[in-house]
Amino acid sequence: MTAQVKLDEISSRHWDVIVIGTGIGGGSVSRRLAEAGLSVLMLEKGPDLDGQPHVSSDVELADPHDRLSAGRWPLPVRAVVDGRAMELDNIMSACVGGTSRAYAATLERPEPHDLDDSQERPHPTHGWPVGYSEMQPYFDIAERNFLISGETDPLSTIAAPMLRSPRAPTAIDQALATSFRAGGLHPYQTHIAAEFREDCLQCFGYPCPRNCKMDGRSAGVAPALATGRAELLDRCDVTRIEAGQQVQRVHCRRDGHDFSLSARFYILAAGGAASPLLMLRSTSVDWPDGLGNAHDLVGRHLMFHLSELIAIWPNDGVRSTGPSRAISLRDLYFQDGNRFGLIQSMGVDSDYGLILHALRQRFDASRLRRAKPMRPLLRLAPWWVMRGLGPAKVFVGVMEDLPYADNRIIADPADPDRIGIRYSFNEELLGRRAAFRKAMKKAFSKHRTMFLYQAPVLNFAHPCGTLRFGTDPRTSVLNPDCRVHGIDNLYVTDSSFMPTSNGSNPSLTIAANAYRVADLVHKRATETG
Repeated sequence: MTAQVKLDEISSRHWDVIVIGTGIGGGSVSRRLAEAGLSVLMLEKGPDLDGQPHVSSDVELADPHDRLSAGRWPLPVRAVVDGRAMELDNIMSACVGGTSRAYAATLERPEPHDLDDSQERPHPTHGWPVGYSEMQPYFDIAERNFLISGETDPLSTIAAPMLRSPRAPTAIDQALATSFRAGGLHPYQTHIAAEFREDCLQCFGYPCPRNCKMDGRSAGVAPALATGRAELLDRCDVTRIEAGQQVQRVHCRRDGHDFSLSARFYILAAGGAASPLLMLRSTSVDWPDGLGNAHDLVGRHLMFHLSELIAIWPNDGVRSTGPSRAISLRDLYFQDGNRFGLIQSMGVDSDYGLILHALRQRFDASRLRRAKPMRPLLRLAPWWVMRGLGPAKVFVGVMEDLPYADNRIIADPADPDRIGIRYSFNEELLGRRAAFRKAMKKAFSKHRTMFLYQAPVLNFAHPCGTLRFGTDPRTSVLNPDCRVHGIDNLYVTDSSFMPTSNGSNPSLTIAANAYRVADLVHKRATETG
């Protein structure tokens, strides 16, 4: 079958569900729906790079077509953070599997207080419209489907029954875990979505060439295709969603050809930044300011996570033999009424450059900065540190961000592929960050440590909250079923649905919610025939 014949066949068919985007949210909802018996068409802006050589993110590509062919978003993101303009590159992918293709595969459960409001642990938004008990069975399914291995958090009262057996720790990880416990902490093995074969390449932070890392493609798209009830159309740019009270069709462009596609139900899962962008540019008489945007909420309440990077050296002289992403701790997840977050090893070792960068930041922030001739001498310090102590393990504190309406995604009417971000650090966030750093320093006081950044660092790979779900159309874009308020057959299953960012990596929550929404759509499809 030629490509044009296949496209003609796909275009002429009325699908049960069209899914826009193939990351964690799109791949997961497609798998669940196809396995339930519905016909599913998956649309992906970028190419399917399965089995193709990986183009390093360090390689500079300026041409939008070349970038898209390599699986990158066509244009760098333009951001204004605290009034400072910057361009952000390599934080968004455009390929089958989405940004998850190059993610670190850390799929940790949130805690009940992340979703539920209680007197003991009040929720900043009075709780999600869907509570932890309703989400729990879908967390179980996600742990099974993503082949997640690791240990149960010793501080948790919530079971993780689908975890696979933990991996054998390296000598340095074992030494760190032992010394953490001696200091009163509660380390456990990080929850990682991968098969961990004997020849595992540890592809955490870049694409896995063997498909043993579980991502949007390997744990979602591929199983969906295997049912025989799903089709994938890559290199398909959805330019507009045509809708009134219902979506009638989506307008697409592929290889220079324009066409439209139709279905009974539509699911948007292009990502926390790209999904609101598509809705904002899908204007009509019914939606003059963009789909679902009757109250100017589409793209607002943008959240990330703050990343607090700290280098930790083991105490007993054990030297690192290479990167490993193995240890997590929740001792500071919620402390003294503060919503902090997970602390986990990043899978990288500190090197000369990281330590020098940290020392220069400290110097520039201290009174010594006036003694400028001393600054070049800092180049000697990392050499002595590395020689005497060896490389440290780099850990990151994943601190929860909260929703503020002025932090948002900005659309550029002149350039539909240009994503803009406007973000300011709220005083509440900065105060909580200072408390988190102080608590981290105290928690690891029995080790040699060094914070690697002095200024706050946003994890731009974790955009969420831009199409938040809720019960009130005046304060949310989606209803509790993740259906767009005012549109009967349009749902959202990526990170944009989240009303708060939680203190853990978002991928497991995205997958679990996608399965939940899939069951709701399947129920409606079955009831309406």
